[in-house]
Amino acid sequence: MAPKPFIGYALLTFSLSFVKIFAVDYYVTNDVADTPGGIRFTNEIGIPYTKEKMGTSNDFIWSTIFQQNDPSDQKPLDSVELYITTFVDEGAIAMSWGNNKINFSSVFISEYTGDDLKYIYTGILYHEMTHAFQWDGEGRAPIGLLEGVAEYTKLKANYPQPGFAKPGEGDRWDQGYECTARFLEYCDEVSAGFVANLNKKMRFDYNVDYFEDLTGKPVDQLWNDYKAKYVH
Repeated sequence: MAPKPFIGYALLTFSLSFVKIFAVDYYVTNDVADTPGGIRFTNEIGIPYTKEKMGTSNDFIWSTIFQQNDPSDQKPLDSVELYITTFVDEGAIAMSWGNNKINFSSVFISEYTGDDLKYIYTGILYHEMTHAFQWDGEGRAPIGLLEGVAEYTKLKANYPQPGFAKPGEGDRWDQGYECTARFLEYCDEVSAGFVANLNKKMRFDYNVDYFEDLTGKPVDQLWNDYKAKYVH
């Protein structure tokens, strides 16, 4: 059965922020509602909360992370679909696919034993929503960089999970996830708006020289400076 669209027009407002959020429809389907993970999702998180946070994260990604206040700069998606499901991808909690679809593991939800499932879930949602709206250089950008940008969003939205990498951690700049997120945070200190500007450059292509274009320093020098700042 096709998921039912979330209608978010009950309360009308003419603010730019509202228009941007609801230019995209959000669909959420619990495909495993009768399983332990599906039941826990319903009881502790829920479809209404998920749709709300999909809209909030979408707005945050456009306005704060990518600074795309002009709709022509934004990736033209009509909808984002999220499925609570069981999928075969060892070790994965969630995954983005098909340009605008997100699978979230019901197994993770059922087995999570931390203090705040909803907090962890929301952080992962911000990460996956970033993948839906980021530019990737027409597939040329390194996976580690794209994952780092997604974790950077989580970090800046104040949803880092316990044990999130500290500044200076990591073995290389494109290691991915938390370590690359911290490096991007440093690059943003070197050149204000770095992540937004890098994403803009990656709309149609990717080149590692973009780092030097935006900061005046090649990426290896930036990485060495970053490590020198935090690792003693």
